[in-house]
Amino acid sequence: MMSMLILILVVSTAYAVQWPKGTYTLVKPKYGCPTGWKEGWRKQDNEDHGNSNFITSGHHFFGDFGRNMKFYYCTKDEHIISGTQHWPRGTYCILRQGISCPPGFQTGSIYWDDEDRRNSNDDFGVLPSGAYGRNTLINYCCRSDGFYRTEIILPKSKPFYLLRYTSSPCQQVQGMVVREEMVQFDDENRRNRNSLSESHPFNDGGRNNRLYYCYYH
Repeated sequence: MMSMLILILVVSTAYAVQWPKGTYTLVKPKYGCPTGWKEGWRKQDNEDHGNSNFITSGHHFFGDFGRNMKFYYCTKDEHIISGTQHWPRGTYCILRQGISCPPGFQTGSIYWDDEDRRNSNDDFGVLPSGAYGRNTLINYCCRSDGFYRTEIILPKSKPFYLLRYTSSPCQQVQGMVVREEMVQFDDENRRNRNSLSESHPFNDGGRNNRLYYCYYH
């Protein structure tokens, strides 16, 4: 009986769901990054005059959110942590790490025109691919090759974030409850140069970038 239980445990462990292969970045939730992933943060100095930053009440982001936005990130390094499968088909986005996206995704970017006056942008550690100076550019990986209601399989030992790609609701994940959380950045008022490129998360903020994050728990 004991040997049978051990065998079941070994088999179930061997077939435990792992994070997909490759290198990529996810936004860090309050409950932390997956074990062994690299971390970093980016502070964006948002508009000083009549600041209208907004974040969904009761959100689950790890960071500092007020007149400025400070997001933390979790990055999987394929050289340290492998993976057995590719990302599943669906309708969602992750953040790009390196020069290309994992198979099945298309790349794109979002550019934030951060505050011009006394700009205090800052960053530390490992970040998604992009450009981090007085303004912010982040590269993404998005896909829309599956129905959002079709549950995809991802690890569920810890909460995590994906991003909405289209106007459709958040992608469903097997065995997890999803909650949509919106973030609006009040970007530079004068000569605003916000821009979007190719495949990027759903963004309906106009002059102010507004993104929709999908929190799974």
